[in-house]
Amino acid sequence: MEYRHELKFQMTRAGLEKIRYRLEPFLNYDVHQKGSFYTVRSLYFDDFYDSCLWENEMGVDRRAKYRLRIYNGSTARIHLEKKVKVHGMTKKEKEEIQPGECMNFLSEDRPQVQGSLAAELSCLMQLRGMKPVCLVEYDRCAMVGSVGNVRITFDTDVRGCGLPGLFLERDKVPFLPVMQQGMHVLEVKYDEFLPEYLLHAMDFGMLRRQSVSKYGMVRNGLANVLQ
Repeated sequence: MEYRHELKFQMTRAGLEKIRYRLEPFLNYDVHQKGSFYTVRSLYFDDFYDSCLWENEMGVDRRAKYRLRIYNGSTARIHLEKKVKVHGMTKKEKEEIQPGECMNFLSEDRPQVQGSLAAELSCLMQLRGMKPVCLVEYDRCAMVGSVGNVRITFDTDVRGCGLPGLFLERDKVPFLPVMQQGMHVLEVKYDEFLPEYLLHAMDFGMLRRQSVSKYGMVRNGLANVLQ
């Protein structure tokens, strides 16, 4: 996959709904979305020095994050993902892993892996002390369009947990909200260009682009709770 543009904004729920309503004539809802939203849960890894967190906060130009991800609490499909950011653009690599591999990653054992990305993370666990550090969860509504390969997501109720071992649990995870009350996240992803009709529909000139990292918000939010 080539690198893509990724723009992020913090917005109220009313603001998200206004934009979603305006985009409905132009975009389709993601085919994997069966209701009004689906739930995304990710488990993030970091090393001895919290390099991923530090690089994110410092805006280091080339950086990468590793995570495990499931949808709607189901363990039927577990993805390992690597998200790379270079010159403000992003690329995501992913591969499906087996539940046994997932459990080994959770226990910080060096897993017997099959995929190249799993092998890469396994090596980093040995070399840099990469380990699971937190859970990030939110409810997502996704809209897509073929022109520009556009994907616009509305992520609400971002929450986090400092107990990564509960990644596969359905109902026992003590999540805490990590954003300012009433605020949510709008993400806009596209390839080479964003169609002009979408710019007008979103009233793009009124939006203020922000640096929004759900991982960073969770790590910092949990740290504040523990103080």
